[in-house]
Amino acid sequence: MFLTAAAACAQPFKGQSIAIADDGKGIGFDDLRYSPSLHRVLVPAGRTGTLVLIDPSTHQRTAVTKLSREAAYGGGHGEGTTSVDEGEGALYAIDRTSKEVVIIDPAARRVTARAKLGGSPDYVRYVAPTRELWVTEPDSDRIEIFNISPKRDALASVAAIAVPGGPESLVIDAAGGRAYTHLWTGTTVAIDLRSRAIAAKWPNACEGSRGIAYDERSHFLFAGCAEGKAVVMDAAHGGKVLATASSGAGVDIIDYDPMRRHLYVPGGRSATMTIFSVATTGTLTPLATTPTARGAHCVTTDGKDAYVCDPDGGRILIVRDSFPAAKPK
Repeated sequence: MFLTAAAACAQPFKGQSIAIADDGKGIGFDDLRYSPSLHRVLVPAGRTGTLVLIDPSTHQRTAVTKLSREAAYGGGHGEGTTSVDEGEGALYAIDRTSKEVVIIDPAARRVTARAKLGGSPDYVRYVAPTRELWVTEPDSDRIEIFNISPKRDALASVAAIAVPGGPESLVIDAAGGRAYTHLWTGTTVAIDLRSRAIAAKWPNACEGSRGIAYDERSHFLFAGCAEGKAVVMDAAHGGKVLATASSGAGVDIIDYDPMRRHLYVPGGRSATMTIFSVATTGTLTPLATTPTARGAHCVTTDGKDAYVCDPDGGRILIVRDSFPAAKPK
């Protein structure tokens, strides 16, 4: 059933959830990811000192430990590991407390390499064409770049890209040779992966630029706006804005399912998530708005369901998506 954001906000979440915090306290979640090659939902679990891997078929958890741990939860997401990515069968995570980026062997469930960061980290992304890690450091207005050793047992900081006024969020278009990030207000930035030069800056129709996602097939670039809006841009045609649509307020991290062309936009302030279908023209059509939880600002999808963070509850909410693939318009 489709609900307005206001109506959904008034209702508690009634679906299935997966507890991540074993002590019943909250967790400062931020970045969530899904790894198709590992068939796992990746949950950097902040202050708990763990990176949790969830099997979407059984919802069983396994955990990688030896990351920074803090007992107290004070809100926000400034402690421990809060961002992760996967590449070549390895996991790469940042640790905000120790200001490190690490390589993790998911089979052995252990950290195999660590490197100090030049600034406070936000997101980490694996860049396949150059075999690098890019780590956003918004307090320093830059992206720091690390080379990965052939055996994935060492990392070396090799460069930094200045992004004044950002960077917020990061997505890699490996096939197109570009990375995309936002400035905090109203602008999206395209960066060439090999030259590391800023290739373009586009207005994105956001008052507050936050979440980002990309579809390699259509070249659609999605922006989530903090004020409660989703934006579709055409990266193949100068970042032209194709569509906008309203969602719940407090948007931060978004995700996209390219097979069904569904866009997931949670609002942390509204305590809702809206699922949009994305037409081949870029038009956004809301399919449903579901209640989540206060502060539930991050999401990922396995192509079947959406997994939404509940920071105060220290858990992951499972939002079922039974809607069919978007139809061309």
